[in-house]
Amino acid sequence: MEPPKVQQSGEGGLNVTLTIRLLMHGKEVGSIIGKKGETVKKMREEVSASGARINISEGNCPERIVTITGPTDAIFKAFAMIAYKFEEDIINSMSNSPATSKPPVTLRLVVPASQCGSLIGKGGSKIKEMRESTGAQVQVAGDMLPNSTERAVTISGAPEAIIQCVKQICVVMLESPPKGATIPYRPKPASTPVIFSGGQAYTIQGQYAIPHPDLTKLHQLAMQQTPFTPLGQTTPAFPAGLDASNQASTHELTIPNDLIGCIIGRQGTKINEIRQMSGAQIKIANAMEGSSERQITITGTPANISLAQYLINARFRDVAAMWNDPSSMTTS
Repeated sequence: MEPPKVQQSGEGGLNVTLTIRLLMHGKEVGSIIGKKGETVKKMREEVSASGARINISEGNCPERIVTITGPTDAIFKAFAMIAYKFEEDIINSMSNSPATSKPPVTLRLVVPASQCGSLIGKGGSKIKEMRESTGAQVQVAGDMLPNSTERAVTISGAPEAIIQCVKQICVVMLESPPKGATIPYRPKPASTPVIFSGGQAYTIQGQYAIPHPDLTKLHQLAMQQTPFTPLGQTTPAFPAGLDASNQASTHELTIPNDLIGCIIGRQGTKINEIRQMSGAQIKIANAMEGSSERQITITGTPANISLAQYLINARFRDVAAMWNDPSSMTTS
C-alpha cells in the first residue's frame, strides 16, 4: 500500500486516495478479466468515474497482482464488484455439483509486513475485533511472500462481510503507515518442464514438446565442458548420450564465501534462473563459522547436474568479465 493522499471532500469529510494490491490465482484473474476482457472493462468504467484504476500484472504466472488505486469509496466499490463476481462464480459452479453448502468468497490482500502487527493488534485483539464485527474470517500469513517484505492477508466470507472487513483494514493501515522500504511481491513466471532427447532440448507446452534451441545449445556445451578451477571439483563421468541415464544423483561443489553472492544474485534471482534452466535441485549450505567456503549440493539426472554446473561456471565468467571491464558492470 502506498502512502495515502488526503484531501478535503465537498461533504466536509476526508477523501483518501490509496493503493491496495490483491493476489489472485490464474482462474480468479480469468474471471475478473472475462471473455474478451468484457468484465474488467465494465469494472474499470464503473470505478474510473470515481477516479479509481484497476490494473492486472502481466506475465505467464500462476499468480497475478491486481492493483486498485483511487479514493476509498471507489476502492470499496471495486472490491464489492470483485467479491460479488466471485460469489457468482461459486453459485454457477455449484449448479453442476452435489455440494449443498456454499463455500465462502475468499480474497487475498498483499500487505507490507511492517503493518501486519497493527492489523493483528496486541495479543490478537484487533484481528479478533474485525472478525467479530464483520463476520468475515481474517488470517495474516506468518511468513513473507517470496523475495519480498510483504505478507498475504486472507479474507473469507460473504461479499458484504468482506467489504466491511476491507474498510476496517484500510483504516488500520492508514493509521499505521509502513515502516522502512517495502520490497513488493512479484509473482514468478510458471516454470516450463524441460526434457532432453536425441541431443535436443524440448519444453512442454500442453500436450506437445516444443524444440528449444537455446537450451539445446547450453546442454551440448555442458556435455563438453568441465567446471572451472574455482569450483574445486571435477564432473562425474557419465555417458555422452542424453538419454543414457535418468537416475537421480547428487554432486557437491565448494565455493569461496566471497563468490557465493554472484551465484545467488539479488533476492535469489540468479540461482532461481539456474534451477529453472537446468531442472536440477540446488541447495546452498549456510555459512559455517570459521570457514571461508560454502557447499553447494546439486541433485538431478547427470544431464541436469552437468547443465547446472555449466550455468554456474557461466555466471563466474560473466562476473569475471565485469571485474576486468568495470565500465560494463551492472547491478545483478
